[in-house]
Amino acid sequence: MKTTALTKTYRKRVVLSLPELDLPAGEITAVIGPNGSGKSTFARILAGIETSDENKPILDHISVGYHPQKSFPFRMSTEKNILQNGRDPLRASELMKALGIETLAGQNAKKLSGGETARMALCRILMKRYELLILDEPTAAMDMESTLAAEELIRKTCTESGCSVLFITHSIQQARRIAGRIIVLHNGKLVEQGDADLVLSSPQQAQTKRFLEFYGI
Repeated sequence: MKTTALTKTYRKRVVLSLPELDLPAGEITAVIGPNGSGKSTFARILAGIETSDENKPILDHISVGYHPQKSFPFRMSTEKNILQNGRDPLRASELMKALGIETLAGQNAKKLSGGETARMALCRILMKRYELLILDEPTAAMDMESTLAAEELIRKTCTESGCSVLFITHSIQQARRIAGRIIVLHNGKLVEQGDADLVLSSPQQAQTKRFLEFYGI
């Protein structure tokens, strides 16, 4: 699928200005870049949480699932939280088991740790099938083992459903592990995009090279 070109202005300052972008079906596209580069703003506009200056749909008549940067629990059990996004107890059980929180199914979700809440929220968004799944730093609060399990679950979902996944991450290593394509943003602009291995091993733009060098790639 393709997004339309978009701009976003806050207080007369353009914070995002992007051309059309490809988000191939059945593939994970990672969005990387420094803090303040516009990654989360891009995600919120695609999800319809915010509007672009053009005030028109960025994607045309597709189903979109959005996992915000901050995970949140409703005041109910972990399992009931997950079932808010789809009434399939078997699917919920499978997801909880995949992320190691099946023993927390009956616990009040408000009492979960940050990492447990993140796993619960990821289970919740994965209850439904979407044509585009937008995940904004979904593993930021998770430990190593939970992160690897979450990445495997996201890859499996992408492959089985054929959806496009837009995966925002601050971790270059994570982008290398999970993504087939990479989009690099800097100061609200597209710097580079393409095959993940190629972008990370042979960046063409100075901003990308500097960003990767800073993070030791």
